[in-house]
Amino acid sequence: MNRTTVSLIAGVAALAAVTGFASMSEPDTSGTDTAKAAAQLPVERTSLLCPAPSTSDLAETAYTSFTPVAEGTGDDGAAELTAAGEESADGKTDADKGDKKDDGKDGKEKAVLTPKEPGKPVTGEASGAESPALVGTAEGRFAPGWTVQQTTEIAAGSGRGLLGTNCTAPDTEFWFPGASTAKERTDYAHLTNPDDSAAVADIELYGKDGALKSTVGEGIQIPPHSSEAVLLSTLVDEPQTNLTVHVTVRSGRVAAAVQAIDDKLGGDWLGPSTDPAGSLVLPGIPKDATSVRLVAFAPGDADADLKVRLASPNGPITPAGNETLHIKAGMTAAIDLGDVTRGEAGSLMLTPTGRPTPVVAALKVTRGKGDKQETAFIPATGPVDTRATAADNRSKGSTLSLVAPGRAAKVKVTASAGSGGGTAASKTYTIKGGTTQNVELPVPGGLKGTYALTVEPQSGGPVYAARMLEEASGGVPMFTVQTLPDDRGTVDVPDAAQDLSVLQK
Repeated sequence: MNRTTVSLIAGVAALAAVTGFASMSEPDTSGTDTAKAAAQLPVERTSLLCPAPSTSDLAETAYTSFTPVAEGTGDDGAAELTAAGEESADGKTDADKGDKKDDGKDGKEKAVLTPKEPGKPVTGEASGAESPALVGTAEGRFAPGWTVQQTTEIAAGSGRGLLGTNCTAPDTEFWFPGASTAKERTDYAHLTNPDDSAAVADIELYGKDGALKSTVGEGIQIPPHSSEAVLLSTLVDEPQTNLTVHVTVRSGRVAAAVQAIDDKLGGDWLGPSTDPAGSLVLPGIPKDATSVRLVAFAPGDADADLKVRLASPNGPITPAGNETLHIKAGMTAAIDLGDVTRGEAGSLMLTPTGRPTPVVAALKVTRGKGDKQETAFIPATGPVDTRATAADNRSKGSTLSLVAPGRAAKVKVTASAGSGGGTAASKTYTIKGGTTQNVELPVPGGLKGTYALTVEPQSGGPVYAARMLEEASGGVPMFTVQTLPDDRGTVDVPDAAQDLSVLQK
């Protein structure tokens, strides 16, 4: 084999490590076990994007960044979050022209936060309606598992409540079941572009009768290093209570999130559902939920029939009257499950009754009663493979839910040092198959400030996780829920010698 081929293989391996693209280990039909030939290495660069937090003058937003300590990363690297720029008529961003808030060094935008070391959270703050979207990059030892939480508290007015979201990596396709253009709702799709060239995206909406015709959602341009908020009600003629939003990117890449504001029930961020799949898990329904609505969508050409079960602390339960859900192809379906958890921890498990048909799904969850209600959303999520992290936990008001939908699982949970001081602490839990457990959290010693929770499966079946933050204000049970999919902090890099032997056969 010539040197050109060898160099190409080495280049591909290096590119995978730098960009953080993870390859899934799948059976090799040739009979060669390639998974054994792959080494897991920490990613060397990660991008995260945070949407503009609020249009309310009363908004107070906290950002918390955390990177778990990982082996094999070396001592170099850096990470920071800075405000996304706005492109002007001459095609230059504010940062290009040096017009933005300056730190006095080379005209660069002053970072909202800059992590100092892995293993210790760092925080930043923003206030009011002018807070922009943020663009973040982590390299070297700060990249593997980098997590940023954006938490906004709005004491009164439109969007009153606790709004939380994990800042996400850019991608090219997103599904958001659970959006709405009903008269009491104001939902925006936020699209943030981290790159040096413009991105072009389409927004498609699907209701109970299928696709909603609209040309306004086509060809939306997102300038470089900037964010666009699209009011969903401007894309349709008639109000729709239950919608599925599909964002696709024609060129470039974006991060996408839906901000859902209810006139009476507060608001929160609706994160994207995991990729369409035949079976889904929606973890971490609050035990005191007074109302739970399931919204699902079948994006293919076939109808879907799902068995609906609740993973309770004592095992799977089938909700009376809502044993199954039928979803017509290309249409959004919804069922109200009421107070399905009945005072206990719970997660929803959706499995096919027959042949699996890919679906996406999310839950709208309500706590409280009367004019003291608050809502949040729980999208279907993927399992924790190696590790997942929830940042911005406080001394009070954090609940971690772990669910093992199949076999029992052993899970290690680590509470990091605090942002202002303290020492890390860990606990290991066994989650019985088919159950959800709200675990008693390990407490960092001498905690000052906020801390991060890191979840690491040790053995057994798949584990899904979600973290709820809550804070009562004026009798309103304000809360937000973030699911914890795997942080994809490592990448499989095939062994070059093994690759050469495969090519020689």
